[in-house]
Amino acid sequence: MPAVPSPLNLNRPHSQANHTSLNHHDEHAAPPELVSVANGHARRAALEPEFVQQYHEDSGALRVQVLEGLSQPQASISPKFFYDVLGSRLFEAITDLPEYYPTRTEAAIFASAAPAIAARSGSGCVLIDLGAGNCEKAARLFGSLRPAQYVALDISVEFLRGTLSCLQQQNPDIPMLGLGADLCGTFDLPRSVRRGRRLFFYPGSSIGNFAPLDALGLLQRLRAAAGRGDGVLIGVDLHKDEATLVAAYDDPLGVTAAFNRNVLRNLNRIVGSDFMLEDWRHVASFDRQASRIQMHLEACRNVTVHWPGGAREFAAGERIHTEDSYKYRPEDFAMLLEAAGFDDPVHWTDPRGWFAVFHARA
Repeated sequence: MPAVPSPLNLNRPHSQANHTSLNHHDEHAAPPELVSVANGHARRAALEPEFVQQYHEDSGALRVQVLEGLSQPQASISPKFFYDVLGSRLFEAITDLPEYYPTRTEAAIFASAAPAIAARSGSGCVLIDLGAGNCEKAARLFGSLRPAQYVALDISVEFLRGTLSCLQQQNPDIPMLGLGADLCGTFDLPRSVRRGRRLFFYPGSSIGNFAPLDALGLLQRLRAAAGRGDGVLIGVDLHKDEATLVAAYDDPLGVTAAFNRNVLRNLNRIVGSDFMLEDWRHVASFDRQASRIQMHLEACRNVTVHWPGGAREFAAGERIHTEDSYKYRPEDFAMLLEAAGFDDPVHWTDPRGWFAVFHARA
């Protein structure tokens, strides 16, 4: 929101201002109620967070990425294509499902371990929220961490704009920055991110969407961006029984199925394909050997999908891979942090040992 001119400039041109006594009536002066409104607007404008867009969508590159995935012998779609506007709303609905334990379990850990987390990471840090979404998880830590700056990173600042502006009004003492960046690309923080101790915050078990070697690469990029004394705070989903895992990714209401199939609508928009949602069903299964949940879309019948310049036939029962979600043992994730160059990893978990929050230092 643009700043409102000061009362001085509202009253008259600056050249006149220095020659008019404040003790005399000025026929051009703004009435007191207008001055009050202007002051209020100026204060609110001063509280607006800063926004920086580093990532710029390349529609041609996205189209190439989609078609390369669809053309592989095992067709695949990157999970980043889940999150159009409808996909983001469906995922928020998933987090409210009774079967989807990660969100509630992680929130309980943060609530109980907040003092210990603050003691480890220190208050007054620069809190960098990787894949911030609606910013709720980071906001719950403001009271204990008292960050010197909050940096909300997402692929689009437009997605963050309304949420972050509201959050800034609620927390006027915390400078805020919305950063549009691709976490999978080069990690280069702009100068508007303050110096000092930084805490890279990656909640929600999103690290599990990366294969272990790719997760290591992400952690190494964070370590390269971190200075001495900086830290990471990461949510990690842990091993548990297969029935609980599968139920979290294949709920009876079918919300996760809708979320998975919605990616086909997004592909139709991006590449001009003609996927029909009713031709595909959602499949979630647990790969015990790799310790991962796999999500696929399975053709219900023989299907031919067309797009400008190409097509592919899918036989009934043939699948498109859409997402992995790796589950860790605490000792294995601690080793991954250390392999990336972080030291002294510790973790907090829930009483059932279903989820963990890790902190490690650079």
